Amino acid sequence: MTTPTAIEISHLTRTFGKTTAIDDLSVTVAKDSIVGLLGRNGAGKTTLMALITGQDRPSAGSIKVFGQSAVENPQVQEKISFIRDNQRYPEDFTPAKAFAAAKIFHPRWSQELAETMIDQFEIPVNTMIKKLSRGQISSVAFTIGLASRAPLTFLDEPYLGLDATNRNTLYQVLLDDYLQHPRTFIISTHLIDEIDKILEHVLVVDRGKLVLDDEVDAIRHRYQSVSGPAGIVAELTKDKTPLSTFTLGGLRSALVERSFDTNQVATAQHHGAEITTASLQDVVAALGVHESAAETGKTRGEARS
Repeated sequence: MTTPTAIEISHLTRTFGKTTAIDDLSVTVAKDSIVGLLGRNGAGKTTLMALITGQDRPSAGSIKVFGQSAVENPQVQEKISFIRDNQRYPEDFTPAKAFAAAKIFHPRWSQELAETMIDQFEIPVNTMIKKLSRGQISSVAFTIGLASRAPLTFLDEPYLGLDATNRNTLYQVLLDDYLQHPRTFIISTHLIDEIDKILEHVLVVDRGKLVLDDEVDAIRHRYQSVSGPAGIVAELTKDKTPLSTFTLGGLRSALVERSFDTNQVATAQHHGAEITTASLQDVVAALGVHESAAETGKTRGEARS
């Protein structure tokens, strides 16, 4: 059975003068999924989101959102909520006005969810947004993103200014509402270790190219981290090509594709090394370094030592 799709991108390219922000990128995003759009600053993530949502036009290639182009298409636009990290509001807007405006543009708006979040995060609804703290502004934006219940919701670094407790609460609110009202979330974030527990799928972009497109569980089972005395780690990985290596004094860590069995893990521990499942954060960081090394012609080891 074919999985319904929310987004279909084919050979997408976006250039700005001599700069290529998105480079021949093709990907399909399943409907009703929570997807992490990850990568370094300047990798092309925000440009990609702007293209998908119809706020920018590609230089080449095609984008379909629920089977149609989002550019100047009201039927598609009402299905999209795009919350940016630097979300802007009119000068005289209070949170109450922002929520009222969002309700107009999002026919699936849940006033009940909005009010729950207003109470939970103590949002001062009648204070000018420009006078709110950075964390309060993030709470306003996150409330709009979730209460819209748009079939396709983009959250671009949605947590700025929030402490760890409030960030975890926001993630839980998102997950709880998603389970009750499935839709597609695309979340761009650098706090990967915090949010990987709610992600189902990951797209990693580097220098405008798609370098990883996989389920989170598959990624966890694909890579292992080897750490310990440098000589032992070198011996354990001598027949492998590490995705990344890091050496500090006499210690070394290496990220490799999974290939060690239980006995090998025990043997490594006996010799002072440790083999563990690599974190999603480590994999994403290593892929970024790998792409940089590839462009400069260095080997992976040279780029990471």
